Amino acid sequence: MSQKYSSLIELLNAWFGGAATTMIGALVGRLMWHTNEVRKMRRKFFGKELLWEMPIAFGMAFIGEALASWLALEQPMATGLIAALAYLGPRGSEVLFMRWFAANSKSERS
Repeated sequence: MSQKYSSLIELLNAWFGGAATTMIGALVGRLMWHTNEVRKMRRKFFGKELLWEMPIAFGMAFIGEALASWLALEQPMATGLIAALAYLGPRGSEVLFMRWFAANSKSERS
């Protein structure tokens, strides 16, 4: 390879393209969450629960991509946001949004 990449995300973008990099980020985020659940002995690593994480990863990738576009984030920030949202999942993202919304509505009322 004659090109030099300054980050792992740039390398993944060059090898696989942006859509695949987005999905890799989302899958890694969900895998981190799943691994944490395994460590806490709430699930088996190779159980059927692992398959249930796939639709969550895809959904959070779409949501994260839309949010990154709305915030006008470039790569690698967009992929990082997607991985973080995938780690949080739908419920964690909802709690984060509600806290942010409550904090912003309080500051606007003051």
